[in-house]
Amino acid sequence: MDNENTAVLYKETLYDKIFKPQIITLANGHTVRRRRSRAPLIVILLALAVWLSLEATGFEMSVIIRKFSKMVDLLEKILQPDWSFFPKVISPLVDTIKMSILGTVIGCVLALPVAILSSSNINRSFPLVSFFRFLLALIRTLPTLIIALVCALIFSLGTFSGTIAIAIFTFGIVAKMLFESIETIDMGPFEAMEALGADKFQAFWSACVPQILPVYLSHSLYCFEMNIRASAILGYVGAGGLGITINERIGWRDYNSLGMVLLSLFVVVVAIDFFSEYLRKKLS
Repeated sequence: MDNENTAVLYKETLYDKIFKPQIITLANGHTVRRRRSRAPLIVILLALAVWLSLEATGFEMSVIIRKFSKMVDLLEKILQPDWSFFPKVISPLVDTIKMSILGTVIGCVLALPVAILSSSNINRSFPLVSFFRFLLALIRTLPTLIIALVCALIFSLGTFSGTIAIAIFTFGIVAKMLFESIETIDMGPFEAMEALGADKFQAFWSACVPQILPVYLSHSLYCFEMNIRASAILGYVGAGGLGITINERIGWRDYNSLGMVLLSLFVVVVAIDFFSEYLRKKLS
Protein backbone atom coordinates (compact mmCIF):
# COMPACT_ATOMS: atom_id res chain seq x y z
CA MET A 1 0.00 0.00 0.00
CA ASP A 2 2.84 2.37 0.89
CA ASN A 3 4.50 1.67 -2.47
CA GLU A 4 1.30 2.51 -4.34
CA ASN A 5 0.89 5.78 -2.41
CA THR A 6 4.54 6.65 -3.09
CA ALA A 7 4.08 6.02 -6.81
CA VAL A 8 0.95 8.22 -6.92
CA LEU A 9 2.73 10.99 -5.03
CA TYR A 10 5.70 10.77 -7.42
CA LYS A 11 3.48 11.02 -10.47
CA GLU A 12 1.56 13.96 -9.03
CA THR A 13 4.77 15.74 -8.10
CA LEU A 14 6.22 15.25 -11.60
CA TYR A 15 2.99 16.51 -13.16
CA ASP A 16 3.00 19.53 -10.87
CA LYS A 17 6.59 20.35 -11.78
CA ILE A 18 5.89 20.29 -15.51
CA PHE A 19 2.37 21.63 -15.91
CA LYS A 20 1.15 23.49 -12.80
CA PRO A 21 2.15 27.14 -12.23
CA GLN A 22 4.74 27.94 -9.59
CA ILE A 23 3.54 29.88 -6.54
CA ILE A 24 6.04 32.50 -5.33
CA THR A 25 5.72 34.34 -1.99
CA LEU A 26 6.85 37.96 -2.10
CA ALA A 27 8.47 39.93 0.75
CA ASN A 28 5.18 41.69 1.55
CA GLY A 29 3.41 38.37 2.09
CA HIS A 30 1.54 38.33 -1.24
CA THR A 31 1.77 35.35 -3.56
CA VAL A 32 2.00 35.29 -7.35
CA ARG A 33 1.55 32.41 -9.74
CA ARG A 34 4.34 32.19 -12.32
CA ARG A 35 3.90 29.97 -15.33
CA ARG A 36 6.41 27.12 -15.32
CA SER A 37 8.84 26.61 -18.15
CA ARG A 38 7.70 24.43 -21.04
CA ALA A 39 11.28 23.36 -21.75
CA PRO A 40 10.98 19.89 -20.09
CA LEU A 41 7.80 19.12 -22.04
CA ILE A 42 9.39 20.31 -25.31
CA VAL A 43 12.48 18.16 -24.69
CA ILE A 44 10.31 15.10 -24.01
CA LEU A 45 8.21 15.64 -27.14
CA LEU A 46 11.32 16.24 -29.26
CA ALA A 47 12.96 13.06 -27.95
CA LEU A 48 9.77 11.13 -28.66
CA ALA A 49 9.61 12.52 -32.21
CA VAL A 50 13.26 11.58 -32.84
CA TRP A 51 12.69 8.07 -31.50
CA LEU A 52 9.58 7.55 -33.66
CA SER A 53 11.48 8.85 -36.71
CA LEU A 54 14.34 6.42 -36.07
CA GLU A 55 11.88 3.54 -35.76
CA ALA A 56 9.93 4.53 -38.89
CA THR A 57 13.01 4.97 -41.09
CA GLY A 58 14.95 1.99 -39.75
CA PHE A 59 17.97 4.19 -39.10
CA GLU A 60 20.95 2.31 -37.68
CA MET A 61 24.22 3.99 -36.78
CA SER A 62 25.96 0.62 -36.92
CA VAL A 63 25.22 0.38 -40.65
CA ILE A 64 26.89 3.75 -41.26
CA ILE A 65 29.94 2.63 -39.30
CA ARG A 66 30.17 -0.66 -41.23
CA LYS A 67 29.73 1.04 -44.62
CA PHE A 68 32.02 3.95 -43.83
CA SER A 69 35.03 2.34 -45.52
CA LYS A 70 33.05 1.86 -48.74
CA MET A 71 32.02 5.51 -48.65
CA VAL A 72 35.66 6.53 -48.27
CA ASP A 73 36.66 4.35 -51.26
CA LEU A 74 33.90 5.91 -53.36
CA LEU A 75 34.95 9.44 -52.41
CA GLU A 76 38.58 8.63 -53.25
CA LYS A 77 37.55 7.69 -56.80
CA ILE A 78 35.33 10.76 -57.19
CA LEU A 79 38.11 13.04 -55.92
CA GLN A 80 40.44 11.64 -58.61
CA PRO A 81 38.61 12.97 -61.69
CA ASP A 82 39.31 11.61 -65.14
CA TRP A 83 40.46 14.73 -66.99
CA SER A 84 40.19 13.01 -70.36
CA PHE A 85 36.40 12.90 -69.87
CA PHE A 86 36.10 16.70 -69.72
CA PRO A 87 35.37 17.22 -73.48
CA LYS A 88 32.25 15.06 -73.05
CA VAL A 89 31.09 17.24 -70.15
CA ILE A 90 31.15 20.55 -72.05
CA SER A 91 28.03 20.02 -74.16
CA PRO A 92 25.65 18.89 -71.36
CA LEU A 93 27.13 21.56 -69.07
CA VAL A 94 26.34 24.27 -71.63
CA ASP A 95 22.83 22.81 -71.99
CA THR A 96 22.40 23.03 -68.23
CA ILE A 97 23.44 26.69 -68.20
CA LYS A 98 21.16 27.49 -71.15
CA MET A 99 18.21 25.81 -69.45
CA SER A 100 18.84 27.75 -66.26
CA ILE A 101 19.18 31.13 -67.94
CA LEU A 102 16.17 30.80 -70.23
CA GLY A 103 13.96 29.17 -67.61
CA THR A 104 14.86 31.85 -65.05
CA VAL A 105 14.15 34.71 -67.47
CA ILE A 106 10.77 33.28 -68.51
CA GLY A 107 9.74 32.54 -64.93
CA CYS A 108 10.80 35.95 -63.62
CA VAL A 109 9.02 37.84 -66.41
CA LEU A 110 5.78 35.94 -65.80
CA ALA A 111 6.11 36.35 -62.03
CA LEU A 112 6.05 40.16 -62.08
CA PRO A 113 2.40 40.73 -63.15
CA VAL A 114 1.17 37.82 -61.03
CA ALA A 115 3.00 39.20 -57.98
CA ILE A 116 1.31 42.57 -58.51
CA LEU A 117 -2.13 40.92 -58.77
CA SER A 118 -1.37 38.91 -55.61
CA SER A 119 -0.54 42.01 -53.54
CA SER A 120 -3.44 43.06 -51.34
CA ASN A 121 -2.25 46.67 -51.15
CA ILE A 122 -2.34 47.02 -54.96
CA ASN A 123 -5.18 44.69 -55.95
CA ARG A 124 -8.24 45.37 -53.79
CA SER A 125 -10.21 42.40 -55.18
CA PHE A 126 -10.11 39.77 -52.44
CA PRO A 127 -11.29 36.84 -54.67
CA LEU A 128 -8.65 37.67 -57.30
CA VAL A 129 -5.88 37.96 -54.70
CA SER A 130 -6.94 34.68 -53.09
CA PHE A 131 -7.00 32.91 -56.47
CA PHE A 132 -3.47 33.95 -57.45
CA ARG A 133 -2.08 33.17 -54.01
CA PHE A 134 -3.66 29.72 -54.12
CA LEU A 135 -2.15 29.18 -57.58
CA LEU A 136 1.31 30.15 -56.33
CA ALA A 137 0.97 27.92 -53.26
CA LEU A 138 -0.02 25.01 -55.50
CA ILE A 139 2.98 25.49 -57.77
CA ARG A 140 5.41 25.74 -54.85
CA THR A 141 4.21 22.43 -53.40
CA LEU A 142 5.45 20.57 -56.50
CA PRO A 143 9.16 19.62 -56.49
CA THR A 144 11.19 20.57 -59.54
CA LEU A 145 11.76 16.91 -60.45
CA ILE A 146 8.01 16.22 -60.49
CA ILE A 147 7.40 19.27 -62.67
CA ALA A 148 10.19 18.16 -65.02
CA LEU A 149 8.75 14.63 -65.19
CA VAL A 150 5.32 15.94 -66.15
CA CYS A 151 6.85 18.31 -68.72
CA ALA A 152 8.89 15.42 -70.18
CA LEU A 153 5.70 13.40 -70.60
CA ILE A 154 3.94 16.33 -72.29
CA PHE A 155 6.72 17.89 -74.39
CA SER A 156 8.88 14.74 -74.86
CA LEU A 157 12.43 14.29 -73.57
CA GLY A 158 15.08 16.97 -73.90
CA THR A 159 16.19 20.38 -72.71
CA PHE A 160 12.90 22.01 -73.72
CA SER A 161 11.09 20.10 -70.99
CA GLY A 162 13.77 21.08 -68.49
CA THR A 163 13.49 24.74 -69.45
CA ILE A 164 9.71 24.72 -68.95
CA ALA A 165 10.10 22.99 -65.58
CA ILE A 166 12.64 25.57 -64.41
CA ALA A 167 10.40 28.41 -65.63
CA ILE A 168 7.41 27.07 -63.66
CA PHE A 169 9.51 26.59 -60.53
CA THR A 170 11.03 30.09 -60.83
CA PHE A 171 7.62 31.62 -61.46
CA GLY A 172 6.23 30.21 -58.20
CA ILE A 173 9.20 31.22 -56.05
CA VAL A 174 9.81 34.73 -57.43
CA ALA A 175 6.11 35.66 -57.50
CA LYS A 176 5.71 34.56 -53.87
CA MET A 177 8.74 36.49 -52.61
CA LEU A 178 7.93 39.53 -54.75
CA PHE A 179 4.32 40.03 -53.68
CA GLU A 180 5.44 39.83 -50.04
CA SER A 181 8.00 42.55 -50.78
CA ILE A 182 5.38 44.68 -52.57
CA GLU A 183 3.14 44.56 -49.51
CA THR A 184 5.88 46.14 -47.39
CA ILE A 185 6.60 49.18 -49.61
CA ASP A 186 5.58 52.75 -48.80
CA MET A 187 2.16 53.31 -50.40
CA GLY A 188 2.20 57.09 -49.89
CA PRO A 189 3.61 57.96 -53.35
CA PHE A 190 1.22 55.46 -54.99
CA GLU A 191 -1.82 57.03 -53.34
CA ALA A 192 -0.58 60.50 -54.19
CA MET A 193 -0.26 59.57 -57.87
CA GLU A 194 -3.79 58.18 -57.87
CA ALA A 195 -5.06 61.36 -56.21
CA LEU A 196 -3.49 63.39 -59.03
CA GLY A 197 -5.51 61.40 -61.58
CA ALA A 198 -3.08 58.66 -62.63
CA ASP A 199 -4.47 55.18 -63.21
CA LYS A 200 -3.20 52.18 -61.22
CA PHE A 201 -0.61 51.19 -63.82
CA GLN A 202 0.87 54.68 -64.07
CA ALA A 203 0.88 55.09 -60.30
CA PHE A 204 2.49 51.69 -59.77
CA TRP A 205 5.11 52.24 -62.45
CA SER A 206 6.13 55.65 -61.12
CA ALA A 207 5.80 55.12 -57.36
CA CYS A 208 6.28 51.40 -56.67
CA VAL A 209 8.60 50.02 -59.35
CA PRO A 210 11.64 52.06 -58.14
CA GLN A 211 11.08 50.59 -54.66
CA ILE A 212 10.72 46.94 -55.69
CA LEU A 213 13.11 46.78 -58.65
CA PRO A 214 16.29 46.03 -56.60
CA VAL A 215 14.41 43.39 -54.60
CA TYR A 216 12.96 41.87 -57.77
CA LEU A 217 16.38 41.59 -59.41
CA SER A 218 17.87 40.13 -56.21
CA HIS A 219 15.15 37.46 -56.07
CA SER A 220 15.74 36.66 -59.74
CA LEU A 221 19.47 36.19 -59.20
CA TYR A 222 18.82 34.00 -56.17
CA CYS A 223 16.52 31.75 -58.21
CA PHE A 224 19.09 31.59 -61.00
CA GLU A 225 21.62 30.23 -58.50
CA MET A 226 19.14 27.58 -57.35
CA ASN A 227 18.21 26.67 -60.92
CA ILE A 228 21.82 25.95 -61.87
CA ARG A 229 21.94 23.32 -59.13
CA ALA A 230 18.45 21.98 -59.83
CA SER A 231 18.91 21.72 -63.60
CA ALA A 232 21.93 19.46 -63.08
CA ILE A 233 19.67 16.63 -61.87
CA LEU A 234 16.72 17.14 -64.20
CA GLY A 235 18.29 14.68 -66.62
CA TYR A 236 17.24 11.87 -64.28
CA VAL A 237 13.69 12.29 -65.60
CA GLY A 238 14.73 12.94 -69.20
CA ALA A 239 14.84 16.74 -69.08
CA GLY A 240 18.36 17.05 -70.50
CA GLY A 241 21.48 18.66 -69.09
CA LEU A 242 24.17 17.20 -66.86
CA GLY A 243 21.72 14.90 -65.11
CA ILE A 244 21.83 12.43 -68.00
CA THR A 245 25.63 12.28 -67.88
CA ILE A 246 25.63 11.89 -64.08
CA ASN A 247 23.09 9.08 -64.30
CA GLU A 248 25.12 7.31 -66.99
CA ARG A 249 28.39 7.51 -65.05
CA ILE A 250 26.74 6.17 -61.90
CA GLY A 251 25.13 3.35 -63.89
CA TRP A 252 28.51 2.36 -65.35
CA ARG A 253 30.22 2.71 -61.95
CA ASP A 254 32.62 5.13 -63.63
CA TYR A 255 33.28 7.22 -60.54
CA ASN A 256 36.40 8.91 -61.89
CA SER A 257 34.41 10.37 -64.78
CA LEU A 258 31.63 11.22 -62.34
CA GLY A 259 34.20 13.20 -60.37
CA MET A 260 35.03 15.17 -63.51
CA VAL A 261 31.34 15.98 -64.04
CA LEU A 262 30.85 17.07 -60.44
CA LEU A 263 34.03 19.14 -60.47
CA SER A 264 32.89 20.99 -63.60
CA LEU A 265 29.50 21.63 -62.06
CA PHE A 266 31.12 22.83 -58.83
CA VAL A 267 33.32 25.35 -60.67
CA VAL A 268 30.35 26.72 -62.62
CA VAL A 269 28.15 27.01 -59.53
CA VAL A 270 30.86 28.77 -57.51
CA ALA A 271 31.55 31.22 -60.36
CA ILE A 272 27.85 32.04 -60.70
CA ASP A 273 27.50 32.45 -56.93
CA PHE A 274 30.33 34.99 -56.83
CA PHE A 275 28.93 36.82 -59.85
CA SER A 276 25.42 36.94 -58.36
CA GLU A 277 26.75 38.15 -55.02
CA TYR A 278 28.64 40.93 -56.81
CA LEU A 279 25.50 42.01 -58.67
CA ARG A 280 23.36 41.92 -55.52
CA LYS A 281 25.85 44.20 -53.75
CA LYS A 282 25.62 46.62 -56.65
CA LEU A 283 21.82 46.57 -56.42
CA SER A 284 21.69 47.11 -52.66
